Amino acid sequence: MTEAAQRSPHNALLIGSPNCGKTLLFNRLTGLQHRVANFPGITVEIASGKLSGHPGVTLYDYPGTYSLQAISGEERVAVEQFESALGDPELGLVMCVIDVTRLEKSLYFALQVIRECGRAGKPVLVLANMIDVLENHKISIDLEALSRDMGAMVIGISARTGQGLDKLDEVISQQLLHPQAPANNHEPDILLRGNAHQLARNYGPKGDVLLRTQNRMDAFFLHTGFGGIAFFAIMYLLFQSIFTWSAPAMDAVEAGLAGLSDLVVPMLAPRLVQDFAADALFSGIGAFLVFVPQIFVLTFVIGLLEDSGYMARAALICHRPLRFFGLTGKSFIPMLSGVACAIPGIYAARSIDSPRRRFLTYLAIPLMPCSARLPVYTLLIAAFIPSTTALGGLVGYQGLAMFLVYLFGMVCGLLVTAMVSRFSTQQEPDLPFVLEMPAYRLPTLVPLLRKSWRRCKLFITKAGGIIVTVTVVIWVLGYFPNYGADLGASWLGQIGRLVEPVFAPLGLDWRYGVAVMSSFLAREVFVGTLGVMFGIEGAEENMVPLVAQIQNSDLGLASGVALLVFFAVALMCVSTMAVLSKEAGSNRLAIRMFFVYSSMAYLFALIAYQLVTFLGG
Repeated sequence: MTEAAQRSPHNALLIGSPNCGKTLLFNRLTGLQHRVANFPGITVEIASGKLSGHPGVTLYDYPGTYSLQAISGEERVAVEQFESALGDPELGLVMCVIDVTRLEKSLYFALQVIRECGRAGKPVLVLANMIDVLENHKISIDLEALSRDMGAMVIGISARTGQGLDKLDEVISQQLLHPQAPANNHEPDILLRGNAHQLARNYGPKGDVLLRTQNRMDAFFLHTGFGGIAFFAIMYLLFQSIFTWSAPAMDAVEAGLAGLSDLVVPMLAPRLVQDFAADALFSGIGAFLVFVPQIFVLTFVIGLLEDSGYMARAALICHRPLRFFGLTGKSFIPMLSGVACAIPGIYAARSIDSPRRRFLTYLAIPLMPCSARLPVYTLLIAAFIPSTTALGGLVGYQGLAMFLVYLFGMVCGLLVTAMVSRFSTQQEPDLPFVLEMPAYRLPTLVPLLRKSWRRCKLFITKAGGIIVTVTVVIWVLGYFPNYGADLGASWLGQIGRLVEPVFAPLGLDWRYGVAVMSSFLAREVFVGTLGVMFGIEGAEENMVPLVAQIQNSDLGLASGVALLVFFAVALMCVSTMAVLSKEAGSNRLAIRMFFVYSSMAYLFALIAYQLVTFLGG
């Protein structure tokens, strides 16, 4: 670029329909690793990054939309921001991504974008993505003729392989230096739709070669019988993998922490510092870090399902049963996203067209078993469920228990939405369920591994500040005034006696009561708090895994089950409440959900405790 061009900062927009490869292209053009998946509704926020090779140029990635007539909340974000950006003098270029394997779906929106850019005097490039797929099937497309008929330059690229990006970089430089806007036209949308249909017939791939593989796979995955069986098998394997795949890494982290503790603690002085390092750092924070590998595995497996295109099929399979509970098939993805974290799940609910069903989805998402619950579940399941297997190792009892507790949370979410939808007086017309079936694609492992690693880092940093703060406070209260000689006589013990009557009906002593109360800041704090308290009690021993310490304590099976039930239902995340208030436009919903779900959690935990006790547990 010239010096004059470098002195003139510009913004560039990246816009397109869902599943056109827009976000993957954004990652390549900016060097970022924004979330990429093969399902409509994944990108629900506007992402930005510096355009590589073009100093001073910021590239914005808008959510996918099928047209400028927005229906869903996600599309409204894209359309409103696009219309606003066209009036911004800093906007130097609009890039509209189309899927050349499904031209008609993309061309209508692209023609609308070209028309609006012509009216605003903004240059526009049409990026024909997935050109490599056509070449693999020996299909050609006349991009020069398509450019002439569309009234804007069309460049063939592959966001997956990087094909055509060098040429794109050159054209971007030319457009920023010498912008050329398309001709100003006022063609109505109905005429543009007809034009898109005709262009797709003239230039689109002929025949059904691109659909044969998809149809064969859909015949199995969407089959009335086999499709349902495959769905439950895949979901079961998802939760089973949380234990089996992450076990070696968890053992390695645990052994590393134990070895580091034995090496570091004896080198410290005075004894106060030794006790803090052993009890607060290694027993408290370390107990939480042991379970991070499971977050990595959970994110990785869900990413495999998203990138492969199976998620859209799962949403279609779930549509009919979800309607019984007042939801829609589009609720499945926000709910499953809530398994990783409730916050992206709430954002993903923007893709739901119906405001009422979006509200019901908000009610269900906090009950999805998110990754913050995972350390708690793993700790309690490892303490009470044997690690034996059945059916030649295909079924592990701990994995089965994890599947059941996840299923319990999901069922609770569905029952809540069913009750609210049945007894609510608010009614609205039932919008048709329309969902695009993206092509099946092989997931790209490197971006998936990066995303999983980034998710682990985000999980640690997000919870880290809270965990460190709570751990230090718990250690100070438990260590003084008797310097750890008697935890029950410490300041923490005195506070614990005040909350103990609340948890005594669940068979929990004050230690577990304090851990539960502290976890209302963030669920995963429960593990760190217990680690600190058990660390203070066992200060004369080497670092012992928290699972073994719970097994050696007086916590019974009934109390363990009650804790699992309590954490499955209670709304114990300040960040989730804040995002929910923002998306719902009111604090009232989040506050009411907090108190209602907490009361439900205690009641269900009490029932579970009495039931297990009655059965001899």
